[in-house]
Amino acid sequence: MFTGIIETIGTVIGLEHELDNLHITISSAIASELKIDQSVAHNGVCLTVVSIEDNTYTVTAIKETLNKTTIGLLKIKDLVNIERAMKLGDRLDGHIVQGHVDQIAICTKVSETAGSWSYNFEYDSALKNITIEKGSITINGVSLTVVNSKKNTFSVAIIPYTYQHTNFNTFKVGTKVNIEFDVIGKYVARLQSI
Repeated sequence: MFTGIIETIGTVIGLEHELDNLHITISSAIASELKIDQSVAHNGVCLTVVSIEDNTYTVTAIKETLNKTTIGLLKIKDLVNIERAMKLGDRLDGHIVQGHVDQIAICTKVSETAGSWSYNFEYDSALKNITIEKGSITINGVSLTVVNSKKNTFSVAIIPYTYQHTNFNTFKVGTKVNIEFDVIGKYVARLQSI
């Protein structure tokens, strides 16, 4: 379980394919604090730490993860939003995030305003996921509030701190991102379809 409050940024330094799996090695300031078998969210995708060495660690993504997220699109030197699982008893500063990506969305517009940034995203509505105005959404692991919710599009507004401390500052039109819709909204949508 995560909160969507990004702890740090990591840099992809190694990608190794083994059968249908992808081993991803990441350089990160928190690598020495991690443990083998620990769950860590990478751009919103919960992956298990399988090895640690100095200031790097490795996680493995299986075919299911590669098919449903942007993890398989990572390249050497890409920046990755990182969040460790929340501790029981800590404040929930973002919202409840499972680390289970629902689908990929595409950035369709980036606008800089006086002191903030606005990003528009489009997603496949055939998968029956929904957003609501002022509801929660997780983009690449970042807990955000939905603005301008439509059938298969929505926007988010980013404050300078988030822009500087996540990989949002690398997004441009056409960037693919991982989306986790609000868990409560998913249950409500499922109940309505029964």
